[in-house]
Amino acid sequence: MGSEELYPPQRLAAAQRATAAAGLDALLLSPGSDLRYLTGYDAHAGERLTCLVLPAEGDPTLIVPALERPAAEASPAPATGVRIVDHADGADPYPLVTAALGGPVTAVGLADRMWAEQVLALRAALPGATQRLASEVLRELRIRKSPAEVAALAEAGAAIDAVHERMGRWLRPGRTEAEVATDIAAAIRAAGHVTVDFVIVAAGPNGASPHHGTSDRPIGAGEPVVVDIGGTMPSGYRSDCTRTYVVGGPPPAEFVDYYAVLHAAQRAAVAAVRPGVTAEAVDTAAREPITAAGHGPAFLHRTGHGIGLDGHEEPYVVAGNARPLEAGMAFSVEPGIYLAGRHGARIEDIVVCTTDGVQRLNTTPTELIAL
Repeated sequence: MGSEELYPPQRLAAAQRATAAAGLDALLLSPGSDLRYLTGYDAHAGERLTCLVLPAEGDPTLIVPALERPAAEASPAPATGVRIVDHADGADPYPLVTAALGGPVTAVGLADRMWAEQVLALRAALPGATQRLASEVLRELRIRKSPAEVAALAEAGAAIDAVHERMGRWLRPGRTEAEVATDIAAAIRAAGHVTVDFVIVAAGPNGASPHHGTSDRPIGAGEPVVVDIGGTMPSGYRSDCTRTYVVGGPPPAEFVDYYAVLHAAQRAAVAAVRPGVTAEAVDTAAREPITAAGHGPAFLHRTGHGIGLDGHEEPYVVAGNARPLEAGMAFSVEPGIYLAGRHGARIEDIVVCTTDGVQRLNTTPTELIAL
């Protein structure tokens, strides 16, 4: 797909309208997913200022270090209509921000993850301006994915599925989690990702820690192994998929029993997704069967998180989020059961809410996989 499909010029105009409606005079966006969403530029985050100045009215300006101007010009940003201005090493770049704003401002939205030193420098450069979060404006634009974004997420999903399909090549008793993770990371890149965002290989008791990572512990025969992996595609869109495996022998009987509960819960939660259903109702659909089976306290986390240019973004599928789902919302459905000191399991698919239901972007089987 072309960059104009993923990063269409009209996004800037839509963001300007939303900025004005939010009572902000401008957005000031440092490197990160918001800047890339609006311009397509995957900017380097460093001590030299890169900042998209997007006034509610007027022309947008992308301020970049002079040494990074070639990268900015080679990105999709110029096709969106952004003017590029550079600053030399040693020069104060903040007057360029003031000039790009074109006049006094009373309120600006800053990228949520802007470095503190830049936040404070902008406060000094714009002493009359209240600083708010740019997500107040951009959250609503980003939460519903366009068809091109859904296609990019589907491409990412297929790439990570291809890695899970090859797991039998690497996951064997006697190998350490770290050894397996090294092979998986190489496969994630070979499948088309430009970066490996995370590799969790959690065997036996380590599987009871949802964010375990890896260790030098060898994998034992018959141990359940949670494998949660994801990366970023050239498009900028992310993958994230978890499957649970058993290697080299039969798993513990109690594990087989609760995995069946987890499998049913994950399927029920996916099936609950459709427009108008609240995010917390999907969480409930996953949680009720697990609670009914006596494992409620062992489901330690929310059911899901949005995904796109960030690995975690809106909407969050969690109790208390009463927002109704809408077509184009993309998020994970990933219930888990974790028995401390023994083992754990998680099943995760990325799904998209469609106009009349749900589309799974990960299509490998969710049954317990014996290798």
